[in-house]
Amino acid sequence: MKQFKKVYIEITNVCNLSCSFCPTTRRKPQFMSIDSFSFVLDQVRPYTDYIYLHVKGEPLLHPHIDKFLDLCYEKGLRVNVTTNGTLINEAKDKIIMKPALRQINFSLHSFDGNQNTGSKDEYIDNILSFINEAKEKSEILISLRLWNLEEDKLNQEERTRNQAILEAIEKEFKLPYKIQEEVIPGRGIKISDRIYLNQDYEFQWPDLNVEEDDGVGFCYGLRNQIAILVNGTVVPCCLDGEGVINLGNVNTTSFTTILMDRRTKNIVDGFSRREAVEELCRKCGYRKKFGKSK
Repeated sequence: MKQFKKVYIEITNVCNLSCSFCPTTRRKPQFMSIDSFSFVLDQVRPYTDYIYLHVKGEPLLHPHIDKFLDLCYEKGLRVNVTTNGTLINEAKDKIIMKPALRQINFSLHSFDGNQNTGSKDEYIDNILSFINEAKEKSEILISLRLWNLEEDKLNQEERTRNQAILEAIEKEFKLPYKIQEEVIPGRGIKISDRIYLNQDYEFQWPDLNVEEDDGVGFCYGLRNQIAILVNGTVVPCCLDGEGVINLGNVNTTSFTTILMDRRTKNIVDGFSRREAVEELCRKCGYRKKFGKSK
């Protein structure tokens, strides 16, 4: 078994939306070149079988997404793509028949997280049309995500927020039940062959400006996942979108060397003791939500 269950490679930090729940990156806009992507793949493939094409940014914006998928296939890597879904019509012919593509995650909460994003009906129709075509032509897994529930809001408000999207899904797949009555926040349900839906509470990105907690807990960063930003910076996980925990850069230091670095080992050893040694980790909602025990 390889060391990492998944490696995130940020092929661009540019996004076509500005979601209320996703802080805009302060890094300069950048798209990874084909040569750089191939170079990164060669460094990480001894350590993983699965690539995720995002940290920040919208991967379907990249003009070479099709070539990136071809490279992954050539190097024996499977790919998961997380997208806001607004560009699926423009990108579908580039991705739908690519054998490297294992799964697409549609962040449906992106639509309501923006203003002036167009017609919600058209947005949903385009995604559902892609899903139907993908089911016919490929073995792609589809995950529909609604991560916009608010724990301090009334249940009725949550139902209203997602009602139109859920009703469209129920109608399209002829579901004999109301999704809202079946789904449990944080757990997905299967709505059709290779099609899943997951609702969860809105997530808060880690932020150095918030108050840190006691630092107790566990995290899978650097254990089953690691991330590489578009400029080559290696960070412990997909939530360090600004490269705060800079472990090194694959353009100047080999990935293997970075994994053996003292700072990298200190983070792993710290979480083995249930201790967050990095400031950003002590201000991370993911660890607080999922990482109290292992």
